[in-house]
Amino acid sequence: MSQDYRRKPTVLAVLNQKGGAGKTTIATNIAHSFVKDHKKTLLVDSDPQGSARDWNELNDSSIVPVVGLDRETIAKDLEAIWTGYDIVVIDGAPQIEKMSIAAVKIADFILIPVQPSPYDIWACADLVDIIRARQDVTEGKPKAAFVISRLIRNTKLSQEVHMALEEYKLPILKSTTSQRVIYPTSASEGKTVFCEEESNPAAQEIISIRDEIMEMIYGA
Repeated sequence: MSQDYRRKPTVLAVLNQKGGAGKTTIATNIAHSFVKDHKKTLLVDSDPQGSARDWNELNDSSIVPVVGLDRETIAKDLEAIWTGYDIVVIDGAPQIEKMSIAAVKIADFILIPVQPSPYDIWACADLVDIIRARQDVTEGKPKAAFVISRLIRNTKLSQEVHMALEEYKLPILKSTTSQRVIYPTSASEGKTVFCEEESNPAAQEIISIRDEIMEMIYGA
């Protein structure tokens, strides 16, 4: 999918203040999808636990460059190093509200992964409030959307999660990730789903998410 990328990098923040929502899995895979699409990409680990940095160490930094910026000065720090990049993907920190606020301020797009669980849905409330507060003073920026992750298709819960998220009045991506073994197994080896044949269903899920996001940013 051809995109008109700006000279300033597009900043995509993957945020959810609840731990275990699948942020790092989505962030690392989306970052690699941009690399495969010939975009110079930087992955920012803003979580003090350093999961993305640990993943990067496993692959000897061979997939995408990763930096750790886990302070509230992330916006200023990022501006100092993003020259020359097309895309910056921020892997957000859970349970640290000030870091979420800082990421929302610098991002062009906020992707909120939500598992089909009532606990994940309820946990989104504070982050949505932060995004809304920012949008109110910046003419609707950044754009934001939910993505349902680890979906088990054709279940009642998978249908209910979509209805519940609609209450937040933010877009919900049509694209999702599914409950597939390749996601955790590839991560445990410092890889992504693109380290297998790109025709595999998980890789196609990530590409679909990436393209839908870019269409929301640059579309009509």
